[in-house]
Parts: sequence; C-alpha cells; structure tokens
Amino acid sequence: MTRSRHPGSGPSSSRPSDRNTDRSSDRSGGRPQQGASPRQDEVDEGARGGRKAARGGRGPAARGVLLYGLHPVAAALTNPERRIHRLLVTDSGRAALEPAIAAARARGLQRPEATPADRMELDRMLPAGAVHQGVVIDASPLPDLGIEDVCNELAGETSAVIVALDQVTDPHNVGAILRSAAAFGARAVVVTERHAPETTGVLAKSASGALEAVPLIRVTNLARALTDLQQNGFWSVGLAESGPSTLAKLNLTGKTVLVMGAEGSGLRRLTMERCDAIARLPTGGPVGSLNVSNAAAVALYEVARLRE
Repeated sequence: MTRSRHPGSGPSSSRPSDRNTDRSSDRSGGRPQQGASPRQDEVDEGARGGRKAARGGRGPAARGVLLYGLHPVAAALTNPERRIHRLLVTDSGRAALEPAIAAARARGLQRPEATPADRMELDRMLPAGAVHQGVVIDASPLPDLGIEDVCNELAGETSAVIVALDQVTDPHNVGAILRSAAAFGARAVVVTERHAPETTGVLAKSASGALEAVPLIRVTNLARALTDLQQNGFWSVGLAESGPSTLAKLNLTGKTVLVMGAEGSGLRRLTMERCDAIARLPTGGPVGSLNVSNAAAVALYEVARLRE
C-alpha cells in the first residue's frame, strides 16, 4: 500500500493487493494497472507528442494529469505505479531532474524521452502562476485504494496513524497535509468523494512529492469509513476547538485516526459523533485557531512526539 519514495530514499515498495488493479480508476478515463510500467509504444507515443509540443503551440491534449515542479515530477518519475506519457523540460529543468531520470533508469522503469521546451511554452500548458521550475509531465493517475486496503495492509501492526479530512476543499491544504503526513510517517490520508479537490497538479505541487509516498483515499461516506477503521482496531480522534482536553493528554500510541474538519465549518455533526474522542490543540491568544494544514502538521508532530 505504501507509495514509492523519493529518489535516493531506498527501494520503492508497491501495494500488495492484486485486486486493486480491478478497482483502480483513472478519473480522466482509462484505468491504469497497479505497479505496471507503460508499454514501449506508450513511451514512444508520449515522446513523439512532446516533440510536437516543443515545436510550438500547446501541443496534444494531456492524456492524464499534468504534474509540474521538481519534487512532484522527480517523485512521479521514480514511482513504478506511475505511467508517464510525456516529459517536457527546459535546459535548466533537465539538469535539475537528471538524478531522478537516472534513478528511474536504474530501476528499469520505462520513461519517455525528455523533450526540450521553453519556459513560455510550459507556462501556456499550466494554470496561471504555476511554478513549474522547468519540468512538466503528463501522467496517468495513481491506482485507487479503499479503506479495506489500508486495514489489510496494517492488520498485523499495533501502531499507525491515518489522517481523515472532513470536506476539506482547498487543494493547497490537502497537498500540504499530504506533505506533513509523509514527513511524520502517517500511512494514508482519507478524503471525501464530494467536497474534496481532484488530484491535480496544484495539489501535487503543494504535496512536494508526497502524493507518490502517501496514499490518498477517497470515500463516499466519511462516518462509515471511520466505523470501518474502528472495527479494524483504530481509535479516532476528532480535532475541534470545543475538545474537552488537549491532544497531548490522550493515549495515541496505538492505531489512530486524526480527523480534521474544514476551516470555518469544522467537523460535521455525524463525523464528530463517530469519533471516539474530541481533542483540541493548545492554541490561544488573539488568534485562537490554525489553518487546517498547519493544525494537521502540529497534530501529527504531537502524535510522533508521544510515540517516542
């Protein structure tokens, strides 16, 4: 279940369940197979498409999602679960990306030839203001996972952390939370199917490569997903300013789900009722609340600290 790590962090590990292949969904169309490298004809086609784009204009439409920025692109290139259709780079971007290209080659991953492009061309391909650092890839979405996959993966473990987000809609926040989850060893981030951002380049850029390392799981009903996790040994803690005690006073050494609500509205009533405990962070002063991504980072640090 664990996503592949960044270049230089050791061998990547793919998720164990073969049945995920049938469940994998490409939200833009076709369904990629888990752990499969792209066929050579796909690689060649991607390279040809990139060369067309480099000669001018926007080039062919993206076949998957456009990821950009050094960290997201490097992590995707070295992730065996990613199918890469095109790789477009400026001269400086190619030089900065060379270690990841070499790492992907060393792992035997088939990747398209890097196609030269100028910075203005990449600007036209992406949302206004996107900081691409001279590298863009067109990649298929990662295979989907479900709550049952997490439970099966962690069945033999006594300690693990998952973050669940209750209708957090900002892709920058979700990406930042993924980054904190990767930094503090969380095993997955759970979001709702509705009222949650799509897995776009904006989210991936905010995650700074963590999208390839931490599974992002989408569920139809968060309250039901919490029940499923509880039935598999997880203790769920909702974060809210109304919590009777601080997070540090709870026993968080076992399997724990940190449940975070959207800014402003916070946790929904049914979500809060499904939590085993409600806790707060020890904030105060003239500004008594944190941005949800900052709150998630603080909460994950607190769990990590309590487990030392």
